Amino acid sequence: MSEARTPAQIEADIVRRREELARTLDEIGVRVHPKTIMGDAKAKAASAVDRTAGRAYVAANRAVSDVRAKLVHEDGSPRLERIVPIALIAVAVVGLYATSRRRRD
Repeated sequence: MSEARTPAQIEADIVRRREELARTLDEIGVRVHPKTIMGDAKAKAASAVDRTAGRAYVAANRAVSDVRAKLVHEDGSPRLERIVPIALIAVAVVGLYATSRRRRD
C-alpha cells in the first residue's frame, strides 16, 4: 500500500500543479496571440522565398555555366566556331524584326 500523504504534502502538490497549469496557460496564450501567429507566418513565408530564390539562383548559375562552357574554351578563349553562327542568327532575327516594323509603319 502507498503511504498516506500529509496535508502539507497535498497542499504543496496542489501549489506545484497550479504553477505548472499557469505556465502552460501562459505558453498557450503566447502561441495563439495574433502577433505570434503573424510572426510565424511571416517567418515561414520568408523562408519559402529564400529557398525559392536560392534554387532559382542555382539554376540560373548552372545555365550560365553550361552556356559559357559551350562558348568558351577552358583557357578562356572564345570558341568562334560556335559564337559566329549564333551572332549571325541574332543579327538576322533583329534585321527581320526591324524590316517587319518598317513595313507596318
